[in-house]
Amino acid sequence: MPLNALRVTVYFVASCFNVVTAWDISCRAAEGAQPNVVVILADDQGWGDLSCHGNPNLSTPNLDKLGQSGAVFDRFYVEPVCSPTRAEFLTGRYALRDGVTGVTSGAERLDVNVPTIGNAFKEAGYATAAFGKWHNGTQAPYHPNSRGFDEFYGFCSGHWGLYFSPMLERNNSLIRGDGYLANDITNHAIEFIEHNRDKPFFAYVAFNTPHSPMQVPDRWWEKFEGKQLAAKASLPEKEKFDHTRAALAMCENLDWNVGRLLTTLEKLELTENTIVVYFSDNGPNGYRWNGEMRGIKGSTDEGGVRVPLMISWPGQIQPNSKVTHNVAAIDLSPTLLDLASIQGKPGLPIDGRSLKPLLLGKNENWPPRILFTHWNGQTASRWDHFLLDSQQRLYDLSKDPSQSRDIASKNPGIVQRLDSALDNWLQDVQFGKSRPPRPFVVGHPDSNITQLPARDAEGQGQIKRSSKHPNCSYFTNWKSLSDSITWNVEVTTPGTYRAEVYYTCSEQNKGSLVELRLGNSTTQAQVVKAFDPPLISEQFNRFPAEESPVKDFEPLDLGTIYLSESIGELTLRAIEIPGESVMDVRLLVLTRIEE
Repeated sequence: MPLNALRVTVYFVASCFNVVTAWDISCRAAEGAQPNVVVILADDQGWGDLSCHGNPNLSTPNLDKLGQSGAVFDRFYVEPVCSPTRAEFLTGRYALRDGVTGVTSGAERLDVNVPTIGNAFKEAGYATAAFGKWHNGTQAPYHPNSRGFDEFYGFCSGHWGLYFSPMLERNNSLIRGDGYLANDITNHAIEFIEHNRDKPFFAYVAFNTPHSPMQVPDRWWEKFEGKQLAAKASLPEKEKFDHTRAALAMCENLDWNVGRLLTTLEKLELTENTIVVYFSDNGPNGYRWNGEMRGIKGSTDEGGVRVPLMISWPGQIQPNSKVTHNVAAIDLSPTLLDLASIQGKPGLPIDGRSLKPLLLGKNENWPPRILFTHWNGQTASRWDHFLLDSQQRLYDLSKDPSQSRDIASKNPGIVQRLDSALDNWLQDVQFGKSRPPRPFVVGHPDSNITQLPARDAEGQGQIKRSSKHPNCSYFTNWKSLSDSITWNVEVTTPGTYRAEVYYTCSEQNKGSLVELRLGNSTTQAQVVKAFDPPLISEQFNRFPAEESPVKDFEPLDLGTIYLSESIGELTLRAIEIPGESVMDVRLLVLTRIEE
């Protein structure tokens, strides 16, 4: 598959740490051995979901050992939800700058003019790969293969409804996963490391757990099923104990898989020349033990955005190091590029700062700064040990980690400073200002295949989603000729495309004639074959799921359609409905036919 042909940019932050600049690519790594980099990202794992942070409910020996081998960050901050944090890691920039304003239906897409850490390492000669959950855009040029990653195995959605041999993709081609998803992701990451053992590599291993649905193999669930919890949430009346048990089991599975990755590096004698980073994308996805912190995922309170961060590089970072400065996801990209000595010439600005001085014990002149978090109308500013929340309440986290005592009235100067800084930041990142619409791209030169999932479409008429959460949903209740499914698209490469819709249909409802149309171009096909599989996801749930139930879908060939370079509504509608309904729809795939 062709990779990104666009001009891209990488970032470099000078080791003096007060020069924060981005860099156009014209670079090579500095002389000497280039360190390998493995970045491991958990999904919805809270700060308290590690035994090394004092949780007696579970055991995470591999993560504990990873922290002991390098640096553990005491106050590492991310955004309250998944996609903004991932974008900030990839770019070193606040997500609001770059179009990441939501978690689904296109709002999770990272602007294409912003380069990623994948671009940087690739241009510096590294083999690059991303495994697991992407969550920053599905279609090229937002797809990971267009953002500097040679290899991609996983899914692009914000969450997935089935963790056992689900439908996934490899380099934009649909495949079937093999076994439990976290284990499968690790298997592919290990294969990549083994294959590239003799050259520098950058592996981004983005797990999907302990994000719901709460699905975990028996091997890990059996330890926690019915277990009495020694430590409970600070608001115990809100804790759902089977949800907690499942989350803890999933965290122990994560720890096992991290151990497999670390063992692979050791067996291949790569440990000494590999930087390993472990962090989570937001706070816990439920009320459970998380120290004394207030808030969970979705909140800008401490519990929603303070998460684990460990960075290990034997021989370079002293073992058992502890960093107490406030740092953030925006710092990871400049840090890794700085550690890898990737250099270049000035370009786009970034918000992050290289943590190299903190990691190497040279932090005497580390200047203070204000960090910002934002989600769904909530904002918070952090400076030193002070937190100003979205309701103008001020807390001293060094004395009040549970945010129980508002000290705003006693510290008006600090409130004014943080509030003013937040106003300036919101203006700087263009928060609330209108942006040009971003249709879903069809036919980008990076890929012959364009996936248009149901989450990126709108159902018209009586059509309904299978869940209130669009991410991995499908459309159902398609019963009328006035119903339709539409995607707002931009065709960037004109040509003939083969169209396939992934559908299910019962025997009694087969026979509908459907049409796909964009402007004056159309193609039609009849649903001649019934395909009516059962729901398969619910049997694996350890706790009731809010995500869409999952079933298998089969491709229906809609024929070919000529698409001119244009912007418009790509519409799927029925022309004839002999039964009670047409079909359920999960995905539309357009494949450009080379002429």
